[in-house]
Order: sequence, then C-alpha cells, then structure tokens
Amino acid sequence: MLVAAAVCPCPPLLVPAVAAGAATELDAARAACSDALGVLAAARPDRLVVVGPAEQSGRGAHPAGTRGSFRGFGVALDVRLGADEVPDRLDDVRPGAGGDDPKPARVLPPSLAVAAWLLQQAGWADAPIEGLGVGEPLAAERCIRVGREIAGRDDRVALLVMGDASACRTLKAPGYLDERAAPFDAEVARALGAADVAALRALDAELAYELKASGRAPWQVLAGAAEGANLGGALLYEDAPYGVGYVVATWS
Repeated sequence: MLVAAAVCPCPPLLVPAVAAGAATELDAARAACSDALGVLAAARPDRLVVVGPAEQSGRGAHPAGTRGSFRGFGVALDVRLGADEVPDRLDDVRPGAGGDDPKPARVLPPSLAVAAWLLQQAGWADAPIEGLGVGEPLAAERCIRVGREIAGRDDRVALLVMGDASACRTLKAPGYLDERAAPFDAEVARALGAADVAALRALDAELAYELKASGRAPWQVLAGAAEGANLGGALLYEDAPYGVGYVVATWS
C-alpha cells in the first residue's frame, strides 16, 4: 500500500546548471523538494516509484539505472534513475537480435530526469527505484487504475510524483495569460496540500490540457494509489515563477 508521497514540479530549470544565471530564482522550490524527499525516506518504503509526464517516446516503465540527460537543454549533464545498471543498447537484452544498427536503449523523459537529479542530490539509497512516464491523454479512470496497481505491488510503496500546474499565469507564460489558470492552480495546490483524493480524481482533464498543466495525469495516478491509505497532506511550496504553477507537497 502507499505509505508516503511527494509531489514536485518538473521544470529542467530546477537543475541549477540548466537555469544558469537564474538558478537562485528557484532556490525555495529546490529546498521544498529536498524536504519532500526527506518525508519519503522517513517512511521507509520497500519501493519508490517515480511518476511523471512524458511524450510518446518516454511513456511506460523505466527501470532502475535508466539514464537521462540535460544535453537537450544545452548542459552536458547526465543522470541515472537509481544505482542499478541497465544495458546501453536493446541488443544487450535481446539475445540474437543482431543487426548492424542496434537501437539505443530508452532514456528518461525530462520529468523523470529532473526527478533523478533530485534523488541524486538527496543521496537516495532508501529503497529500490523505478520510473513511469504517463501521457497527457491518459484518461482519469486509467490513471486511477494505474495508481491502484502501483500501490498493490508491495507492502510499503512511496511515490515521487512530478508535474507542473498551469502554464498560463502571466502574459509571458508559455501558454499566455488565461484567467482560468489561477483558480485551477489554487484548487490543485489545495487538493495536494490536503491529500484530497476525491478532488484530484475530479480534475477536469480538458481544462488541464487547455491550461498546459502537465501534472494532471500523474496527480490522478497518485489519487488512485492513495485510495484507502488515509494519508495526511502538507503543502510545502506554491508559486508561479515564469508564469507556470509549481507545487511541492507531501502525503504521509
């Protein structure tokens, strides 16, 4: 069952090397993420599952040891999800595949790469780790089922849930200004801070899509995993730098 969860935003700008001169602007968010990971460690889980939004190529399972990179953001920085090794190429796990042009192994989507960086900074060694990339189109009912399945796999499961709220809080935001964004983000922050499973289940997927909120599906996976767990929530951080809603919360 689910014994703890941490909710963190997933902009690559959380990584100081990516943010460069603007790194200090997210210091408070980084500190809150660090505190949230401390709550996960204190729960002594048997397994940590990291869930984050992903495009088509990054969806699905990412085992411990899967690599990620911030080179696409102009920084020569690589990360790994946990300490275990995974093959560099798919041929290494498919005997006899052969071929002169073997396909490279999957890499972490950006949201899980940010999570891997956070875990590395925290020196996470408290439980085995695995990742799951979920797509924006995943229906709420399916998210809930996935969450239930995750929570049922071990006696003590913890979740690190990555995702951003709306990207439409200001004129300069990626999605421009939308008057619906602030109320949406306020309800998300309230629900995450209160561990309100019912409210997360009821999030409007169409509205979340229109507001470019990448966290909707991961938050609803959390809602499914938390059913019956009777966890309490705490809101550690809520702000909208760059016009994007970022929330850090813990459930324990």
